[in-house]
Amino acid sequence: MLLRVTHYGEPVLRQTGEMVSQFDDSLKELADDMVETMYEEEGVGLAAQQVDKAIMLCVVDVSHLPQEELDYQVDGLKPPIDLLMPMALVNPVIKDLPGRTLVGEEGCLSFPGIRGDVPRAEAIQVTYQDLNGTPHSLVCSGWFARVIQHEVDHLNGKLFIDHMDRRKVRMLENKLKRLKRDTRKAMKA
Repeated sequence: MLLRVTHYGEPVLRQTGEMVSQFDDSLKELADDMVETMYEEEGVGLAAQQVDKAIMLCVVDVSHLPQEELDYQVDGLKPPIDLLMPMALVNPVIKDLPGRTLVGEEGCLSFPGIRGDVPRAEAIQVTYQDLNGTPHSLVCSGWFARVIQHEVDHLNGKLFIDHMDRRKVRMLENKLKRLKRDTRKAMKA
């Protein structure tokens, strides 16, 4: 089932998600609906806050990226990306790995038409649970790491504009105000 994507200005986007403790059919159904919504919106990731749920759950699918850009290991192995994706991460915790910080352009389904350069750790380790509650460790870099960092930020109430250079954000101020105003109008309707 397609879900409504929340937009900038909705309070849920600033809420830290609650830890998931119930690994049941309703969690799996929510994850499936989030994946369907992510595909419909042509995104590569979607956090629960973006579908009006303040819990620690996000979904990602980076399988369409060129294979040479997909450097990763799950639990010490590198299964084919098609077996991993789409991927649901429950209660994820990120640890930056030693290395560079890279700046790359990001967009967000909750910010239609708005993009900006965001610095992110090049390589990360993520500990998380799958939809059955089984713990895993993912080490990844490049765009895979960028997508995970963007979505986990959502779970912690942070938005990609929070990481952008303040001058760039000021340049987007009119677009952001318009989006926030339109969101508030839609919420009242």
